[in-house]
Amino acid sequence: MHPKLRGLCFVITGGIFWGASGTVAQYLFSRYHLAPLWLVEIRLLCAGLLLLLTASCTNPRQLFTIWRQATHRRQLLYFSFCGMLTSQATYFLAINYGNAPTATVLQFLGPLFIIAWVTWSQHLLPRRIDLWCVALALIGTFLLVTSGNLKQLSLTPAALFWGLVAGIGQACYTLLPRQLLKEFPASIVVGWAMLLGSLPFSYLLFTQPLPAPKLPLWGGIGFIIVFGTMFSYWLYLKSLQDLSPETTGMLSSFEPLTATILAIFCLQTPFSGIQLLGGGLILSTTFLQALPAKKAST
Repeated sequence: MHPKLRGLCFVITGGIFWGASGTVAQYLFSRYHLAPLWLVEIRLLCAGLLLLLTASCTNPRQLFTIWRQATHRRQLLYFSFCGMLTSQATYFLAINYGNAPTATVLQFLGPLFIIAWVTWSQHLLPRRIDLWCVALALIGTFLLVTSGNLKQLSLTPAALFWGLVAGIGQACYTLLPRQLLKEFPASIVVGWAMLLGSLPFSYLLFTQPLPAPKLPLWGGIGFIIVFGTMFSYWLYLKSLQDLSPETTGMLSSFEPLTATILAIFCLQTPFSGIQLLGGGLILSTTFLQALPAKKAST
């Protein structure tokens, strides 16, 4: 498989898992009144341990190598707390104070921060295709979650604040681990980052009672841990080994598309023509980003 095609498959699949986890999280918050920070803690802790356990079987010699050099330790700590923890906690807080579509719109400002950072740090103008993809993805996301009506977004000050920080967190999550991923497997980088990111809220495991033993509740938590956290983050970071951060950030737009599809089939939410247009615009970024690879292979 061509590296760029492989990266496209990874980031799209990861976006689907992440979008589904946001929908499940909103269901848990509204139905069972689950505390968002407790869910952040349990998902990071469990997913991090699972990834490190996997890495201990597949790459046992590299499991602790990441801690040997001061540069790697510093990069891992930055990624853990500024990228992993920030993107997780702020996104769930934005969902809790608003809703999943609102959090998605605000978090999707992340690609704008990515392109702005890359442009500034490398002293280069953004590519024309990146500008088109930013415009199409933002317009598509807006149409998808609002049906073209801005009044449908209920933005409390808390939801607005946490959503904007989630966009910054998403950009940091994409940019910070790139050097580490060149030298270590994604499972090790993500596993340690999740485990470290769980530390600030570890006290919640001892101060808050466990949720009620209900199958839908724990089934939702399990889905968020395994698919919405472990696999989605691992696939997202694996894609960075084959794609630029701008491309990876753009294709994370599959998150709102997934959330909308789940709302249709699981919650019987009507789907308007404007929403269909928004989904088509988001999907079009996939083909635009794949064009350079197609030209290069001819």
